[in-house]
Amino acid sequence: MMGWLRFITQPPATPKGVTRPEKTPKTGVHYDTTWAHRPAAKLIRRFGVWSFFKPAIAYYGNPRVIGTDRISEIDGPVIFAANHHSHADTSLLLATLPSRLREDLAIAAGADYFFPNRFAGALSALFIGAIPIERTRISKLSLRNSQKALEEGRSLLIFPEGGRSPDGWSSEHKPGAAYLAKRCGVPVVPIYLDGTGSILPKGKNWPKRARCAVVFGHPMTIGDDENPRDFAKTVERRVAELADEFGSGWWQARKNAYRNSTPQPTGPEAGAWRRRWALGPKPGQRRSSETNKRRWPEL
Repeated sequence: MMGWLRFITQPPATPKGVTRPEKTPKTGVHYDTTWAHRPAAKLIRRFGVWSFFKPAIAYYGNPRVIGTDRISEIDGPVIFAANHHSHADTSLLLATLPSRLREDLAIAAGADYFFPNRFAGALSALFIGAIPIERTRISKLSLRNSQKALEEGRSLLIFPEGGRSPDGWSSEHKPGAAYLAKRCGVPVVPIYLDGTGSILPKGKNWPKRARCAVVFGHPMTIGDDENPRDFAKTVERRVAELADEFGSGWWQARKNAYRNSTPQPTGPEAGAWRRRWALGPKPGQRRSSETNKRRWPEL
């Protein structure tokens, strides 16, 4: 009896001399999201945007949107490159991007966080249009997934910092978006997001109300002979200029850019408490007129 139970519950034995083929993983960066970009799935996603993301962002963030005129003439796939402070960043962009650009949008999402199993992967792919990438390195599978989306005519949202900010300041951009722009011949649209770190800080599971904003920049094209790492630096500077525009106004931001004096969004090289103090009382609002004046006290 026990032998029969073992026979029906255990996997079949492999004959000697035969190598059992390895199973192809179905989760993480290997998760196939093709089905999530078919018409039925896109219809469900559109319903989710209008019934959940837009009302939620309107209630919790009351977002201010700047620069939609700069992306009004986009025709074809582009790479949206935004700073990353919170999981609310994706919700904010889904709620504020013009519908014609949101319809065929793929979001590069951390494979380890959004695709740990098939159920979580299905939810991520269906409701936000996520595709899995590896955040810690540029891998062939990550590039393949991202390149496939662009080649199929979908735009791609990437957070080039590779992860959420731990303290409210931005991090150095990784060159993945620039490599894709070079390989696929598509422009990059820089985006600055503000206030989302206050709505849903890293480590928190429930949002709170705080003002937020999104600033769109003009599309940028990488030169034929330009190095992707240099282009990544250029995109990073442009995001910093958009942050300055949000806090100081367009004219002052242009003057700062001309003088090469744009405030750096990476913050001071100091201890964690000093970096947090430099942000002011409202993380994510460091570009406001009040927090811009914050300095060491003069004794």
